[in-house]
Amino acid sequence: MDWQEWKKNKENVETEEFPNEIILEVRAGAGGEEAIIFAKELANMYVSYAQKQGWKVMEIDKLTYEIHGKDVYEKLRFETGVHRIQRVPATEKVGRVHTSTASVAILPIRKKTTVEIKPLDIEIETSRSGGAGGQNVNKVETAVRIIHKPTGIDVRSTAERSQLKNREKAMEILSAKLETLKEAEEAKKYAGERKAQIGTADRSEKIRTYNILQDRVTDHRIKKSWHNIEKVFKGEIEDIVNTLKEHCGKNN
Repeated sequence: MDWQEWKKNKENVETEEFPNEIILEVRAGAGGEEAIIFAKELANMYVSYAQKQGWKVMEIDKLTYEIHGKDVYEKLRFETGVHRIQRVPATEKVGRVHTSTASVAILPIRKKTTVEIKPLDIEIETSRSGGAGGQNVNKVETAVRIIHKPTGIDVRSTAERSQLKNREKAMEILSAKLETLKEAEEAKKYAGERKAQIGTADRSEKIRTYNILQDRVTDHRIKKSWHNIEKVFKGEIEDIVNTLKEHCGKNN
């Protein structure tokens, strides 16, 4: 094997481990209307960061995006988990601090998948996409929802103008979710042997708190804080991303 072939093989392995394509999914958690607002703020934060990186962003469904770009998964993979915000809502008259949460999932889209999706295991629903997009979007059932019956996972795609393309996109997202679920289950088998591990990539794990009153963002896995939340929400999270990559990447 010559040097060029070795280099190409090495790049292929690295791309498979850290693909340049992900699904970003943000969901509101506990906290009612404030949680919904927070989820939107987080989604906007990641989209702004992606745009600053020069990555391509496409909205697939509400607060669900497909992002393409160099090092996208390697940089954002430690964002998966529960994010918490503490602040006094604008509607709060007494000045009490309200706590709400949102979950973030970073799903890598791999070229080679190890999961098999059987036709009998899925249920497909179609509907009108609604919203902006012209007559085709509003009058034709182009939106696709796929339910994976064995796991209960359901995904939606509304971005494309044709039902076929939305179906392909939804299947891609489902495959990424099932792949991530499989990896998480396998990781749990070895969790006891990985005491040095920081974070489990588990969406139920509270990883970060955004404290508005103290203007502080704290990542609980590495016990480190940053200030200037206003800039953070505008997508200036490079320092957070790099610090996590440096600390967590050693143990994953």
